[in-house]
Amino acid sequence: MTKTELISGMAKETGLTKADSERALNAFLAVAKATIKKDGRFPLAGFGTFVVVNRKARTGRNPRTGQPIQIKASKAVRFRPGKELIQSIS
Repeated sequence: MTKTELISGMAKETGLTKADSERALNAFLAVAKATIKKDGRFPLAGFGTFVVVNRKARTGRNPRTGQPIQIKASKAVRFRPGKELIQSIS
C-alpha cells in the first residue's frame, strides 16, 4: 500500500477530505518518529509496537566483487505485532 492509497482509505473510512487525511497522517508520522527517537519505542494499543534495535558490526560481502567488507554497527526500527493484530489475520 502506498501513502496515497492509505490517505484515500483514511478519507473514505472517516469521511474527512483527502487533504485533512493527509495532514492527520503526517501528524501521526511526526509524533511516531519523535517518540521513537526519544523513547526508543512507540506502542500502539491493539496493533503493535515499533522498537529500536541495535545491530552489531559485522562482515559482509560486496555483491559485485565478492570481497569481504566491514559493515558498521547501526540502529534499526523493528515492528512487533500485538495480540489483536495477530488474531485478526488468523
